Amino acid sequence: MGILSWAVFGLIAGAVARLLVPGSGAGGLVVTIMLGVVGAVVGGFLGTQLGFGEVDGFDIRSFLIAIGGAVVLLAGYRMLSRR
Repeated sequence: MGILSWAVFGLIAGAVARLLVPGSGAGGLVVTIMLGVVGAVVGGFLGTQLGFGEVDGFDIRSFLIAIGGAVVLLAGYRMLSRR
């Protein structure tokens, strides 16, 4: 997949994660994209290491893994930004 498609995938995953994590968002669209893309990468890496299979395309499993990674990163970001 190209970098643009991963950015769009990350944006969607970050937006869904932002809806799932309660509280007001300190970051804007750029932070959402960054957390979504990084969450997709981290979620994909951890999913592969835990035996959930390869993350190599757009499917529901990859999307759920990316959302999970983005939720973890967004929650951590919000905890750190409160201090």
